[in-house]
Amino acid sequence: MPVSGEAAEAAPRDATVLHALDGGVSWITLNRPEAMNAVTWDQRERIIALLADASADPAVRAVVLTATGRGFCAGADLRGAPAQARERAPGDVARTIRLGAQRLIAAVLDCEKPVIAAVNGTAAGIGAHLAFACDLVLAADTAKFIEVFVRRGLVPDGGGAYLLPRLAGPQRAKELMFFGDALTAADAERMGLVNRTVPAGELETLTKEWAGRLSSGPTRALALTKQLVNASLDGDRAAAFAAEAAAQEINMTTRDAAEGVAAFVERRSPTYEGH
Repeated sequence: MPVSGEAAEAAPRDATVLHALDGGVSWITLNRPEAMNAVTWDQRERIIALLADASADPAVRAVVLTATGRGFCAGADLRGAPAQARERAPGDVARTIRLGAQRLIAAVLDCEKPVIAAVNGTAAGIGAHLAFACDLVLAADTAKFIEVFVRRGLVPDGGGAYLLPRLAGPQRAKELMFFGDALTAADAERMGLVNRTVPAGELETLTKEWAGRLSSGPTRALALTKQLVNASLDGDRAAAFAAEAAAQEINMTTRDAAEGVAAFVERRSPTYEGH
């Protein structure tokens, strides 16, 4: 998948998270294959920054999160985190989770561009939640998803207990989190956690196809649609209807909306510019 080109960034400190802008698609690639892409503090901060940049950059129309090697992300790797200057005190753990794993997942959910996860291999712990937070999830048939926390005697973090019940229902979420069994990509698709499962050799092709379709779409309308869908599971009907009306009001001020309506009237294909 794209990790090079004129827009690729190859500074040594960024080598563990590759970035390239290709045809309006921001490709963010975890690149620690020797560690199954267990995400470090530095990588987390880099991903958060790149997602924020994608939101603000009109040239970015879609985002892809993927990885090199056999693993998508094997969870959190705390090596490289800033050293703790004192003995742990009450509130430190909650603060660490809030400013760490939760910030990462929120960055995906709040990104104003559609985000595709191209899951090339094992996604465990926060790695699974990183994938599930994306708007669309494509997976190689060799990929696995593991709620590994229970194996370590831990409570899931990174929004797992928020994401899984909304995607698969509370009973399935509890099964995955109580037992920590590896879930195949095919089973994840059947549960609604994955949009499409394809042979590993076809993952890049399908990802490029979907990303290309998103990058040629009405970007602001997609952003507002993402916001509506994500918020719909947290509020009541009145709030959802009010948000929908507000989104429509905002979207009808965009050039892409005018183009879409004009193309319909003129019986031609629309050409969207992303604003």
